[in-house]
Amino acid sequence: MSIFTGNATAMITPFNEKGVNYAAFEKHIEFQIENGTAALVIAGTTGEPATMSDDEKKALLKFAVKQSAKRVPVIFGTGCNSTQRTIENSKEAQNLGADALLVVTPYYNKTTQEGLVRHFEAVADSVSIPIITYNVPSRTGLNLEAETLAKIAKHENIVAHKEGNNAIFQVMDMIRLCSGDIDIYSGEDNLTFPLLACGGIGAISVVSNICPDKSAQLISSYMSGDIAKARQIHYSLAPLIKQLFVQVNPIPVKSAMNMLGMDAGNVRMPLIDMEGKDKEKLRHILADMQLL
Repeated sequence: MSIFTGNATAMITPFNEKGVNYAAFEKHIEFQIENGTAALVIAGTTGEPATMSDDEKKALLKFAVKQSAKRVPVIFGTGCNSTQRTIENSKEAQNLGADALLVVTPYYNKTTQEGLVRHFEAVADSVSIPIITYNVPSRTGLNLEAETLAKIAKHENIVAHKEGNNAIFQVMDMIRLCSGDIDIYSGEDNLTFPLLACGGIGAISVVSNICPDKSAQLISSYMSGDIAKARQIHYSLAPLIKQLFVQVNPIPVKSAMNMLGMDAGNVRMPLIDMEGKDKEKLRHILADMQLL
């Protein structure tokens, strides 16, 4: 059974001078659920978990689980560059009520393709809730190859994959080799429409922090056979998606949300807030979309 079909949002974490701004986070969760988001991804890349303490991450997950109240699945990011630490994180997230886990490939020290198989199998053996594997080589310096994913996908607890490598041929190979074993989700907003055409069933989206309704409609339209509408939404979002990645995520999406009065707060160092021409272009795009 799929964890979700449709659009999940890779949630930002709203920070203020005291830490996590839970009043704002509550509003973001409600905004997502009210606008058709199928699942919430907490402490993924967009949530800046690398800058958060363990206590902050535990509290964030507890809050999300309580606030969502089983209306949508809560998927929590537990992956890191240590297999043992990833196992510890995953067990704790399961105990705190996460519905599923997002586990990125190990970064910095990296590993071989066989090392990836053993890493993911060890993590999957340690928990009983479903796992979404996550490939994002631009962040990790390591690409999970399609043939490797096909081996990992045989584990009963590994039920889905988020692909953040913007390479359509690799996505096609993954879907072909893993057909029937796991679901494939887009991890790049500009990849969502073509991934659906290749056989994916949804997305874990950054742009849906701002436009959850359109992100959900894109996928539901495609799934219901209205390809023309899905294509129209894809192209209507394209300028915004492009601008949301001119600087490292989540700098632009937080800037956009703050422009729209959505109280995303600041990014944490070493990231810095968006400035200059990129910020002005983002403002113009939001205005052109009649969001401002």
